Amino acid sequence: MTNTPIFKIIFFNQGEIFEVYARQIYQSDLYGFIEIEEMVFGERSQLVVDPSEEKLKSEFEGVNRSYIPMHSIVRIDEVAKEGVGKITEP
Repeated sequence: MTNTPIFKIIFFNQGEIFEVYARQIYQSDLYGFIEIEEMVFGERSQLVVDPSEEKLKSEFEGVNRSYIPMHSIVRIDEVAKEGVGKITEP
């Protein structure tokens, strides 16, 4: 078992609040941006399907690294384990 930290990132994007989990997050070389890598999503074998999480998975499908403007970030937490990512209305 590795002790790789997992971060919960909450940010605004196009009028919605995104909550994602990632293994790496750091300040970008692009001024004013935070880089998020290795996003973590829940297991696909769950019986109950959350439409919000499925929308989030499709939004970030094929994305290796995401650049989030600093002014869009609401909160960043280091957590013990990943939760369910979601997209909500403010």
